[in-house]
Amino acid sequence: MINNVVLVGRLTRDPELKVTGSNIPFVNFTIAVNRSFTDQSGERQADFISCIVWRQQAENLARYMKQGSQIGVEGRIQTRTYESEQGTRYITEVVANSITFLESRSSQSQGYEPKDQFVQQAPQQRTEEVRDDYYAAADKIVAEDDLPF
Repeated sequence: MINNVVLVGRLTRDPELKVTGSNIPFVNFTIAVNRSFTDQSGERQADFISCIVWRQQAENLARYMKQGSQIGVEGRIQTRTYESEQGTRYITEVVANSITFLESRSSQSQGYEPKDQFVQQAPQQRTEEVRDDYYAAADKIVAEDDLPF
């Protein structure tokens, strides 16, 4: 069977890193994906798709991306259910295997303020260190994805 999803869209809010009880980091996020056609009034519609990403990619997403950032998501659709006071709830989401940051650092850095220790440093030094950490993290993700197991 095939269950593969590829999406390109923009984050609808700032990613918020959370951890499970067993200390595994994850981020639940929603991306807005434009439809390829317009409605009767000429307006372009969008679908808002719930996604989840785990571990190192979740940490990178929360650290480097913000609301409005364009990303690519490759993963699979997963459904689950749970019981609540209103009855059985059904959730359909994309479990991301891979996330690609699709905007250049220069276009994204306008109004960008890092969410960690770089905030206290001088602006020029901060930008260079964030860029270096960003590319080091991206290289590490690529290296992890290339493992044969």
